[in-house]
Amino acid sequence: MMEIFFETCLLCFAQKDVFQLKDIEKIAPKEKGITSMSVKEILQSLVDDGMVDTDRIGTSNYFWAFPSKALHARKRKLEELESQFAESSQKKEVLQKSIEKSKIGREDTAERAALIEELAALRQKKEQLKAEVDKYRECDPDVIEEMRKTNKIAMEAANRWTDNIFSIKSWAKRKFGFEESRIDKSFGIPEDLDYVD
Repeated sequence: MMEIFFETCLLCFAQKDVFQLKDIEKIAPKEKGITSMSVKEILQSLVDDGMVDTDRIGTSNYFWAFPSKALHARKRKLEELESQFAESSQKKEVLQKSIEKSKIGREDTAERAALIEELAALRQKKEQLKAEVDKYRECDPDVIEEMRKTNKIAMEAANRWTDNIFSIKSWAKRKFGFEESRIDKSFGIPEDLDYVD
């Protein structure tokens, strides 16, 4: 499809051709073998990619593309890629130097191997001590205090619901004249229900 634009530009150096959609729909199947059904779709794709320019003049849409624009676009892309390559090369050099610098003092020596072994032993001991502390966590004053607070909140919630049950029972007795034992039996309320102390 791009060849249609470029060939007409090369054939007529003085005059750059612009096309309407109907012109391209006639030229593309004849000269380039592009099916006429897909011309509009391909042209729109080229416009979206910035390879073909379009403008609306009056009620018509005109399309054009010049080889110089494509050349400039390629040059810009090439410059951008070269810049990215230079940046990446510079980062690679910096990282390589950093690796070399970090290797200094980490040579495999008997002393270093002994220190690494000692470090592993200390880490293992730390894990054992942590496991032992976790065993006695139940006796930790902070944990006990937290349990007391949780128990107090749970007790207050239980008493609040017990109070709600007593209020509903009282309302049902007044409203419907039911006996308390009948209400307890109907709703599965235990006879010994009372506030938690």
